[in-house]
Amino acid sequence: MKASEIKKATVVEYNNGVYQIRDIERSSPQGRGGNVRFRFVMYSVPGGNKLDASFDADDELREVDLVRRQANFSYKDGEAFVFLDAEDYTPYALDPDAIGDAAHFITEDMEGCYVQIIDDAPVGVLLPTSVALTVVETAPELKGGTATKRPKPARLNTGIEIQVPEYIATGEKVWVNTVTGEFAGRV
Repeated sequence: MKASEIKKATVVEYNNGVYQIRDIERSSPQGRGGNVRFRFVMYSVPGGNKLDASFDADDELREVDLVRRQANFSYKDGEAFVFLDAEDYTPYALDPDAIGDAAHFITEDMEGCYVQIIDDAPVGVLLPTSVALTVVETAPELKGGTATKRPKPARLNTGIEIQVPEYIATGEKVWVNTVTGEFAGRV
């Protein structure tokens, strides 16, 4: 498949690895004889490591057949995260390397996930865009905190620490964006 034909979310083989295309920038030539270039923001499958790469329009990349199965997080088996297929309850065990930073957002009985499968083997997971997590530790609310925009650190029930507005208190549930890892509102 030519670089010019690739769309977002396509999974390709590149540099002996498998990557999912998340963003595409097209740059036009600045004069005669220049080639159109494509800059891809790609994330490795498994692992979710970011890679930026540029290609000419005619560069060939091999598309990889990736299957996505809706699944729910079930439990941890040692270090492995086990998801159950939402339709036939097939268990998919993914090690922490395959989960990557998504591990910070996985909670008990989490629904709406998609396990990524290549050649019948689970290689990654896609989480919902935002998840509800509980604040387990943060500084006390300051008087007038709702009027200011100063953030403060808060530790959540999964162990991750994020910045939240001053008016958020320990014990509250908050939405967290799983892409950026940022506070996205109260639940």
